[in-house]
Order: sequence, then structure tokens, then C-alpha cells
Amino acid sequence: MTLQSRRVARVDFTASDLAGTRHFYEGLGFAALGEPVTVDGAELALLGLRDARAERLTMALGAQEVSFVAFDPPGRPYPADSTSTDLWFQHIAVVVSDMAEAHRRALAAGARPITRGGPQTLPANTGGVTAFKFRDPDGHPLELLFFPAGTGAEAWHARDVASPFLGIDHTAVAVGDADRSRAFFEGLGLTAGDGTHNHGVEQERLDDVADDRCRVVPMRPPAKPPHVELLGYEVGTRRPMPADTRADDVWATRVWIEVATLSGDHVTRGAALPGGARAALLSDPDGHMVVVFEAGGAA
Repeated sequence: MTLQSRRVARVDFTASDLAGTRHFYEGLGFAALGEPVTVDGAELALLGLRDARAERLTMALGAQEVSFVAFDPPGRPYPADSTSTDLWFQHIAVVVSDMAEAHRRALAAGARPITRGGPQTLPANTGGVTAFKFRDPDGHPLELLFFPAGTGAEAWHARDVASPFLGIDHTAVAVGDADRSRAFFEGLGLTAGDGTHNHGVEQERLDDVADDRCRVVPMRPPAKPPHVELLGYEVGTRRPMPADTRADDVWATRVWIEVATLSGDHVTRGAALPGGARAALLSDPDGHMVVVFEAGGAA
């Protein structure tokens, strides 16, 4: 049964140090929406961590939100040799109005570059965007994106803001089979957009992957941004998600998608969350965690 998606509500990163995380992301223009709060037991049960404790820090950039969840006891960190092509890869793409200034501020905040040689401008046939990928202190990958005129969402061409950081355009996941993953997200009510096949020296530098070739498929909810992007790498390590991945592992990023009514055959765990939201935890074909929750409830 196909769900009727409303929006991509937020992305949850697992974090080891909320104070350090807050400081880093404030350097990227994010603002904390209050102090950390205790994660309700029903949500921990939803994530399969009934005996854990956790705190959540929610931060906003423009109209988009991301949350950072610190678990006690903590889970495992990213593998030291993680690459852009490993199937646990998932980033958020931050849109900027001034790439040079945003790049400078990200490095000053402590960003660890993935991209070689600074920001890269991709060929026009793959969108013509300028991009730069890096990691936060926990190893979560992020991307800075600058859209040239006539590309991207209308919101990204508002330049009357003091900060060069505008908002979150999408979260992207590395997938083993783009067609299989497309079918999964279509089952949640997202619609596939025009894809691209990215390759060339700029793409190699962007991902730090030799002979990089990647099929990119955007999956869009009715409300946007943000949306989900599928990254079907054809080269690189492409190691699968560890079979024993838990939500407290730092690489276990979760995307929250609001739907009209919760139903479907892919529900693996369900819970009633605070505020009246009914939610279920799903796994995409490569093991990325997706939380779907009903419209009208507090997520």
C-alpha cells in the first residue's frame, strides 16, 4: 500500500556530544530551538532501544530542522575508513548564497573536508551547482550547495539574509540499486524527479572517489524543500550497512517523513509518540532508517 507523504519533516543525527555539536552547527548558521530535552520512552522503544536514555537537541536553519540525539550508553562511531560510496553514507545538503564565505566559515568551525581542492562547480548537464562536502566532529557528512540562477527551489534565490547559510535542500543516501530504492520511497508517497548521471574530474574531487560515477535520483514530497536524494554509486567501496546497526550507532541517521495516514506492509515497529503522533520505523532496501508519522501529531 502506498502512503501519502506530506513532507520530509527533519533528519535525526546520532551525536556523541550535544554541546560540541551545537557549537559546530552554530558556526554553520543553525540556531538551537531551546535546550536539549529528554527523549520519550515510546520513541526509544520505536527505535528498539527500550533500555537506553537519550537527549535531543533540535536546531533550525531557515525553515528546515535537524535533530541531534545523544544516547546513554552511546553506540559505535563511524568506521575510520568510511567513504562517500559506503551504503551507510547519508548527508544533508546546506544551501548557501555565497560559497566562498560559507566554505571559509565551515572550515573555521572545524569542518573536515571530504572534497579535494575546495568547492567544485559541476558541469551544466548535472545541474551546474557548486558544491563542497565535509564531515562534522562526529563524522556525519554534509554538503554546501550553491545554485546558479534558474536552478533549485525558489527559496534558495533569496539573498536578503545576513548569513550565507540559507537552509537544507535535501538529505542524500547512498544506495546499492537506485531503481529498488526509488520503488521504496515511491511507496511512501515521494515522487521521482529528473535524475542525472554525475561523473568527471569535478565529481571525483567532490566525493574524493577515483573515476567517480554516480546516478542521482531526487525523491520529492508534495511540500519542499527538503527532499530525499538517492546516490547510486557505480564505483568505490560500496560496503553494505552493517547488519547489526542500531539507532544509537553514530552512522544510523534517521529521516522523518510525515504521512496522511499510517499504514502499509513495511511497518516493522510502531508506537504512539508524545503529542498524539502514531509513528513506525522502516528500513529502506539498504538499511537506512526512515520514521513515518501521521500528519497532525507532534513528531
